[in-house]
Amino acid sequence: MNGLILEAPEKLSWRNFPLSDSLKDHEVKLKVLYGGICGSDIGVYKGKLPHAVYPVIPGHEILGEVIEVGKKANIAVGQRVVVQPNSYCGTCEYCMAGKTNICPDKKSIGINVHGGFKEEIVIESKYAIPVPETLSNERAILIEPLSVIVHALEKADIKKGTSVAIVGCGTEGLLAVALASYLGANITAIDVNLEKLDEMKMQYPKIRIQHPKDVSADTFDIAVEVAGVKSSFEQCIDIVKPGGTIIAVGLPEVAEIPVVQLVREEITIKGSIIYNAVEDFKQSIHFLLEEDFYVEPIISEILPVTQYEEAYEKAVSGKYRKIILKF
Repeated sequence: MNGLILEAPEKLSWRNFPLSDSLKDHEVKLKVLYGGICGSDIGVYKGKLPHAVYPVIPGHEILGEVIEVGKKANIAVGQRVVVQPNSYCGTCEYCMAGKTNICPDKKSIGINVHGGFKEEIVIESKYAIPVPETLSNERAILIEPLSVIVHALEKADIKKGTSVAIVGCGTEGLLAVALASYLGANITAIDVNLEKLDEMKMQYPKIRIQHPKDVSADTFDIAVEVAGVKSSFEQCIDIVKPGGTIIAVGLPEVAEIPVVQLVREEITIKGSIIYNAVEDFKQSIHFLLEEDFYVEPIISEILPVTQYEEAYEKAVSGKYRKIILKF
């Protein structure tokens, strides 16, 4: 059985792994079909995530088919599933409140435990989310990254006519534009990269695009920060209206907050990390089953996993949208 291994930052190779042992009662074995490369995968590859460990099998956006089940696994052989890649204890105060995303015992596959860029993987059945038969592989592989945006946008009341700034035009920015558009918002995409802005406008012609220097203050009901850049986060405080909401999805290490402005204008900042299992995945599936939910621009290329070097090179370059590995 073969898979990818990241021995150290930027030292990625394709190697043979021993076959897995017999399954525990609640485990399932998956034949991996697709794996998506996302921003955190690039961070692990470049050595920029402080909580990453090496060596590690990369990959957490995984679509697979169940090929073997443990005695107590409540899922059938042959079922397609996506992997919920962040573990949780299920017993702490946060898990009991439905906030599995902030469980203190959380581990993330492909980052601080082995991930899914391997021909076969074994996971606990509770992390295997069934995919409806009518959902194509190309849309199903987007369930996990879309769940990040579903969770984020649930934190604000977005409806028809709501003015929303999406700050950052990477993959999560594209997904945020797709979902906010579907919800009827008036969207402005903001990025320093003019090529990305032009691409966004071409794919979603009804939105507005702006360079950060051209954005006026007190303009938007909601600002969604997905760039993960200090200056972008700080600008969000200026461009939301008094009483507006900032949803922080990106991860700049630090930022300066004008507290007086925040207080006087009653601006709300809401942090949003990953998603809650399993509700946000189910909501993502609901959206992806809708034919008029337009996500086709999200994927740039699907490459065979044997071309992993090319795939990672393209993903790291920042010139492409999502790159998918086909196993």
